[in-house]
Amino acid sequence: MELLFLGLAVGAVAAYFIYRFTHKDQAKQSQDQQSLIIMEKIRAVCKFITVEGDFAEIYHYKNVKDKWLNIFLGSKKALILIEAKAHVGFDLTKIQMQAKTAEKTIVLTNFPAPELLSIETDFKYYDKREGWANPFTSTDLTDINTEAKRYIVEKIPQSGLLNEAQNQALETIQLMEKLVETINWKLDYSALILENSPTTTNTKRISK
Repeated sequence: MELLFLGLAVGAVAAYFIYRFTHKDQAKQSQDQQSLIIMEKIRAVCKFITVEGDFAEIYHYKNVKDKWLNIFLGSKKALILIEAKAHVGFDLTKIQMQAKTAEKTIVLTNFPAPELLSIETDFKYYDKREGWANPFTSTDLTDINTEAKRYIVEKIPQSGLLNEAQNQALETIQLMEKLVETINWKLDYSALILENSPTTTNTKRISK
């Protein structure tokens, strides 16, 4: 009889530890799955636009590639009004994160720098002049549009749009934090350097 009770007791203890072990493993797998899902959701946002900028520039075009041909056939040039809208923000696929399952925390170890995400352009031609035997071709117009767009892109770093987007980096991270909290996890971004913004003492920004 004593052996029977001893056997039942040992079996109960063994069953308890087996139950704890299997359910602990299942809980860990569930948490791992949660962290994977939330990180994929963050990356699924992809390109997050935080700043828009409007540009209106005059671009002077003159064909200087065929100098000698221009002398005989006449040169071609044009004055182009470029109206553009630039979208600046963050490519969230470049974020580096890792999950601490035991602590139910996602650690943000790197946040991307702001960049030009897209640009919309519209061109209006003024003072369009062609050589007597050297007219504009469709290839010329395509090349002009490409050069004019590049002209706008080169002006964006001096426009202040990238700096303005950089100042909104913390707000972007806080949106990510709210997303993480929807599954009762925490976002740890203490690895990033935060410092006071020069424009206000109450606002912080991420310094690269």
